[in-house]
Amino acid sequence: MNQITLDASVSNKLNEFTVPIELCDPSGRVLGRFVPMIDPSEWEAVSPAAGEAELDRREQGNEERYSTAEVLAYLEKR
Repeated sequence: MNQITLDASVSNKLNEFTVPIELCDPSGRVLGRFVPMIDPSEWEAVSPAAGEAELDRREQGNEERYSTAEVLAYLEKR
């Protein structure tokens, strides 16, 4: 990937953003998008929504299951 070194003014402006933005020329034409880097230390740990007991229950497969074709046929009847 090619790199462009920005001057301090532009770099400081971009450092203010925490969400993706569009970069435009003076006429308003979009040149590209800037997606800020996220520091992984700012991420919050995610845990599964289901506990071990729920995962085990799901794995047993006691519920009736339907194929895609069966679901589509059911939906077409409605």
